[in-house]
Amino acid sequence: MGRVLLLNASFEPLQLVTDRRAVLLLVCERADVVAAREGAPVFRSPSVTTTVPSILKLRHYVSVPFRASQPPVSRRGVLLRDQHRCGYCDGHADTVDHIVPRSRGGQDEWTNVVAACKRHNLQKGDRLLHEIGWELLVEPRAPVGVLWRWRHLGDIDPLWIEYLGKAQPAA
Repeated sequence: MGRVLLLNASFEPLQLVTDRRAVLLLVCERADVVAAREGAPVFRSPSVTTTVPSILKLRHYVSVPFRASQPPVSRRGVLLRDQHRCGYCDGHADTVDHIVPRSRGGQDEWTNVVAACKRHNLQKGDRLLHEIGWELLVEPRAPVGVLWRWRHLGDIDPLWIEYLGKAQPAA
């Protein structure tokens, strides 16, 4: 099942919705089509035929709770940010490591966590990098914009880029 980019009435990206949800928003007249893709699937009923769009815009503005300048730190978010690559060996990462261990006062912050393979996470333990002579291959940073959350989807619809780019804060 495909995905459709849902925009607020202000053209701010809100979320990705399923094809079925997108058609329901159209049929209930809660959203308008902004862009359609060629060869898109068609939903049919006895009285309505609707082509699945690529981008929808809500007709009425939806108030979104205040979003912090940085998204909250999560295991899934760190693995996505680091593309499942270990910050110590560049191998496949399936765990998250605190650069300054929590046992030594390290916080759950984007700049203090890095994706790590199990081997290096266990070897490091609760030690600091300089104590074992290690260096990070990457500099951990907070992710920017909306697009980073959807990188794991693979190829995204090129029509989305224009609207996802608008969500990026000025650098």
